[in-house]
Amino acid sequence: MGKSDTATPRERYRAQVRTEIKEHAWQQIATAGASALSLNAIAKQMGVSGPALYRYFAGRDELITELIRDAYRSLADTLGAAAAEGADLSGLAHVLRGWALADPHRYFLLYGTPVPGYHAPDDTTAISSEIMATLLTACAALTQGAQGAQGAQGAQDAPEAPFAAHLEKHRAWAGDHSAPPAALHLAMSFWTRMHGVLSLELAGHFTGMGFDPDLLFAAELDDLLP
Repeated sequence: MGKSDTATPRERYRAQVRTEIKEHAWQQIATAGASALSLNAIAKQMGVSGPALYRYFAGRDELITELIRDAYRSLADTLGAAAAEGADLSGLAHVLRGWALADPHRYFLLYGTPVPGYHAPDDTTAISSEIMATLLTACAALTQGAQGAQGAQGAQDAPEAPFAAHLEKHRAWAGDHSAPPAALHLAMSFWTRMHGVLSLELAGHFTGMGFDPDLLFAAELDDLLP
């Protein structure tokens, strides 16, 4: 029996109103950006008083936090499901791009310019860590496979990149994942380069340049893969 099956009518109503508030919040973000989010404006759209909405969210920051948690949860579940079905790092990259293109405003709430005056609670990083763990696992499998194909002697002879060596001692961002240095380096390179292309594309910076961003994304990904 799920939680919704045991919820009281009052709890179901509260959940329904919170969902409606968040839907209006996403509409506001799509129109004017997260920095312009206003509970009072949402209350007016819903035909209720401003104070009435504060029974559901204590303020703008709590609402933004809930939207961020929902967005992280969506991406974590989407990537996790793809990985469970056998997607490798290349597959996960295209899943990430598809998720971002499906809702650019949701993407930018996570990876765009921080909302002025807003500070996310520490617990929001827990879900984002799931996303990185999925990518680290894919990177570890890929780098181990590449080293196996290269041969043990070749791996020993290859010089270690300075940043890869740096990451081995500065790996707090990877949590408790046991990924080796090569996987850490690949994951960080993947994260920065894929998000770099996505952020520029979704912000419209490629418009009018006369090339296909999908092919640029694929080329950057091919360049990353060992």
